[in-house]
Amino acid sequence: MIWKPNVTVAAIIEQSGKFLMVEEHSANGPVINQPAGHLEPNEGLQDAAIRETLEETGYQFTPCAFIGSYLWHNEENQTTYYRTTFSGTVCDQRIETQLDDGIIRALWMSRDDILENQHRLRGPIILESIDDFLAGKTYPLNLIKTNIK
Repeated sequence: MIWKPNVTVAAIIEQSGKFLMVEEHSANGPVINQPAGHLEPNEGLQDAAIRETLEETGYQFTPCAFIGSYLWHNEENQTTYYRTTFSGTVCDQRIETQLDDGIIRALWMSRDDILENQHRLRGPIILESIDDFLAGKTYPLNLIKTNIK
């Protein structure tokens, strides 16, 4: 058997010092996450980040930069995640009102708010990627090539 990690994407959206986050249900109660989710078959990474942000927050996401790829093994559920994170912008108004199952709400949080809720974060990749973003670790989108034919 060949081991394979779960491939996920995430979006970092910052406006006026606050980050667009989601509160979502988990087996251990409500947690805080970035707009994020699993890559679907034949989907590009940027396309997945756009789709997941819309489904989970109602905002249309436009990726502007690649932040990084993060590998994390969740001891609790014995699952390894390979997450590619993008930063970008969203439109001023939500265009979707029906959010994905499991999403409680979208919310805007400062880094301090996120740090105060660190015990509620879905995983350590969230704060790590936000800190990378704040440190200016951004890369051109064309660094990632997907759906090569």
